[in-house]
Amino acid sequence: MSTHPGGRLTGRRIGILVENDFVEEELSYYQRRFAEEGAEVVLLTRLWGQSSLRFTGHDRGAPVVVAGDLERLDYAELSGLAALVVPSGQVADRLRYSENVDRLAPAVELMRRAFRMPQLVKAFSCHALLLLTAAPDLVRGREVTCHNNLVGDVRNMGAHYTDLDVVVDGDLVTSRTVEECHLLARTLIDRLDPPAAEAAP
Repeated sequence: MSTHPGGRLTGRRIGILVENDFVEEELSYYQRRFAEEGAEVVLLTRLWGQSSLRFTGHDRGAPVVVAGDLERLDYAELSGLAALVVPSGQVADRLRYSENVDRLAPAVELMRRAFRMPQLVKAFSCHALLLLTAAPDLVRGREVTCHNNLVGDVRNMGAHYTDLDVVVDGDLVTSRTVEECHLLARTLIDRLDPPAAEAAP
């Protein structure tokens, strides 16, 4: 997907995690909206040693091929991203799987690295905070929102649930459901390129 050279995010890269049962309209919206602002969108997953994997969407079974390996995202690679997005659907639940129950899943390890980098904006949509249930310290004491089904989980993680469609807590952006994906995208863009009124001292 081509990017708009004059957009607010020209030269920035945004990573989006993908697995089976992603929400097709949400993913395509992020791809179009961020490209419209000039950002390069990179799709990422656990590749399990493959060069790429093909996933299907939740609603219509639409396919998407992902070649970005999240396990390769060390601190140097992460520093090349402006934001990392965990979308709705079953993406977070599938990516938190670990074949060794005594070790964190690679996607959770990735989040541990990401949360050590305050300049990298982390965005979670709907059920996406499920990815952090094995690492609750990452959101302990943070203001978040999420799907109603997840409120008990985030409170058990020590996060402060806020009854809003979108919540910003520094480098952490969360949204309530997939229906707010446009608000999440707009908020993320504004975090990366603050409007003039906010940027003024």
